[in-house]
Amino acid sequence: MNVIHVIATIRTAPGRRDELIAAFRAVIPKVRSEAGCLEYGIAVDLPTPIAVQRPREDDVLTVVEKWGSVPALQDHLVAPHMLSHRERVKNIVTNVEIRVMEPM
Repeated sequence: MNVIHVIATIRTAPGRRDELIAAFRAVIPKVRSEAGCLEYGIAVDLPTPIAVQRPREDDVLTVVEKWGSVPALQDHLVAPHMLSHRERVKNIVTNVEIRVMEPM
């Protein structure tokens, strides 16, 4: 396995998503400079008329990532800037779920 894809779904306390977005915008340049980071960005739900789309969630931020390997992702998770970032947002974030996938 080479490249991996990661989707992180982060739930915030009600009405605090914009604070989390600002915190992520500050850390994104550091993440993108990490060894093995191929793609890293944030996204929010976009309402559309597409019938099978899940309902919009206003207190959710999605992080879309692509890494060169699982070890690169593991290094990212313990990078000093990520440890500091998690400490800064711990009172904003209520839940984090990640999916690590391999492309087919």
